[in-house]
Order: sequence, then structure tokens, then C-alpha cells
Amino acid sequence: MEAKPTPQQLWDCALRLLSRREHSRRELAQKLRQRQFEAELIEQALDRLEQQHWLADCRFAVVQVRQHILKKHGPMRVRAELQRKGIAQADIEQALVAEAPDWFELAESCYRARFTPSRRLDIKEKARRIRYLQGRGFAPEHIRHALEADPE
Repeated sequence: MEAKPTPQQLWDCALRLLSRREHSRRELAQKLRQRQFEAELIEQALDRLEQQHWLADCRFAVVQVRQHILKKHGPMRVRAELQRKGIAQADIEQALVAEAPDWFELAESCYRARFTPSRRLDIKEKARRIRYLQGRGFAPEHIRHALEADPE
């Protein structure tokens, strides 16, 4: 018979996970559930971690936005990833405002890193380049800017 995990083991596990990197509340809860801790104990531990400011979705969102910007991801992808990780819309918008990247410049940089400048593009190649930028999460106006900024 396997012994039931104790609240102290749960707390230690949560702190160990947080010491490696920031987590959203949803992510941390999911990881603790995977380790067979009881849902009620998990919620209590997460509340305590938030009270002690060791767990904060707003701080997690800022870190994630920074990482996505470094990976040259656009605003649509950043929002989608953060929503998938359980971050509230208000925290997402606050993090995007806090970092305030120039999405047009980022789209252009992403475009130039991937493609060689070309004066004339056939329709298939232009569509391929647009799909690439869409996949990176850039909005149509950012994509248009990147394509138009393509030097001769």
C-alpha cells in the first residue's frame, strides 16, 4: 500500500518546481496533480504561494512575453500561448503593455532573418512568406509592413 503524499511534500514539490522557473497557477496545479497530490491540498498550497508572492500570473506573463519576443513571435501567438497556459486576459494585456515591443520592427526582423530580399516575388513565394509570418503570430498589418519594407 502506497502512502498518501503529505501537505509538506506537496509544498516542497511546489517550491522545487518554482525554483526552476516561473509557472502560471494552472501549470503548477497541473504538474502537482500529475504527481498525485489531492486537489484540495493543491488549491490551499497555491493560495499560500500567491499570498507569499512566490506565484504570480502577472509576473509569469511578463516573463513569457519577453521570451516570445526574443523568439520573434507576434502578438497573436503570444496571446494564444498565454491563454493556453491559463493567464487572464487582463494580465496578458498588462504584460504586453509593460514590454511594449514594436511589432512592426519585430515582424520585419523576423522576415529578414528568414528570407533574402527580393524585388519581385511570384504569387506562390509571396504567399509562402505571408504564411510564415502568420504562423509566427503576426497580424496582417505587421506582415504587410514587413513585405513592403523588403529592400530592392
